[in-house]
Amino acid sequence: MEDFDLSPSAEIPATPIKGRGAVSNVDHRFSTDTRQNMADGWEASEPALPQTRLLVDRAKSIISRNDSPDLGFDQSLNPYRGCEHGCIYCYARPTHAYLGLSPGLDFETQIFAKPDAPRLLREALAKPGYVCSTIALGTATDAYQPFERQEGLTRAVLEVLLETRHPVSVVTKSSLIIRDLDLWTELAQQNLAHIAISLTTTNGPLARQLEPRASAPHARLEAMAKLSAAGIPVSAFIAPLIPGINDHELEKLLGAAREHGASHASYTLLRLPHEVAGLFREWLEWHAPEKAARVMSVLYDLRGQRANDPNFGSRMTGLGHFAKLIRQRFELACRRLELSESTPALDTSQFIRGARIERNGQLDLF
Repeated sequence: MEDFDLSPSAEIPATPIKGRGAVSNVDHRFSTDTRQNMADGWEASEPALPQTRLLVDRAKSIISRNDSPDLGFDQSLNPYRGCEHGCIYCYARPTHAYLGLSPGLDFETQIFAKPDAPRLLREALAKPGYVCSTIALGTATDAYQPFERQEGLTRAVLEVLLETRHPVSVVTKSSLIIRDLDLWTELAQQNLAHIAISLTTTNGPLARQLEPRASAPHARLEAMAKLSAAGIPVSAFIAPLIPGINDHELEKLLGAAREHGASHASYTLLRLPHEVAGLFREWLEWHAPEKAARVMSVLYDLRGQRANDPNFGSRMTGLGHFAKLIRQRFELACRRLELSESTPALDTSQFIRGARIERNGQLDLF
């Protein structure tokens, strides 16, 4: 990993790059100047493509807390900032602006790892005033994105949670989660684990455009089946639903999830906070120009004639007739498939503050 500096990536032409979600490196909302590429006839060669860098985030704390009525958890943990999956619709993209970086290509190429995450978590759980409630992993950026394969931060965090008998959930679109099947199985046996697999489409080419470096749809479904077979409660998270792009797949995605062992399901509609609105419009113009105007029109209708609706109660599921229709379709499909719309309640009573526990369940004397 490299030490972090505040140097933004070099300006990159606004054209799609294979394996990347964002088309460009847009200026973030705190920028005091703007940059624009212009041909002057002196270019000796094509500009270099953006390279992925792993940087160090020396976080001082690791648990984030919220009191949002729209979320099913009140505390979360993200071992990484930025996400190489490159999902064009990611609502977390604007967070890179706080680092002086672009929510565009920088978000998916300048990745920050938190190497102190396991230690910080252990310290937080050992505090006398800590109140145990489920910790949600990967709520902003995927805890199982590609760098996790070499860094192992998510696995180390899970080991701490298992030692302290602490309940945990995760949302991921990566089949890499199967690597930690042993830990998730042991947690689930004690009613301490819940996993949600994010599904966007069953269409491979569309998935490569929407979320270029995430696991392929079939790989996610296979991971879901393996997790379920191991006795781990698994949910299908159908997100985001995008009018005119993937909303017609709602019932198909729920059916596929049920066939692969899902017992619960939820969904969200596309959100376009801050710079994501411009990035998504740009993506539409390149990948679905014939649909762009209609898609944005419906999205504005869903969000009260705005690019984004931040209000509790409507920001996840939208407003108006289209939102009601999606809700009705979802509820009917869940009833038909016998999928629960609520997530399983995990056990907080087993939590042991700050204790180290050996894998056989014996407390460590020291």
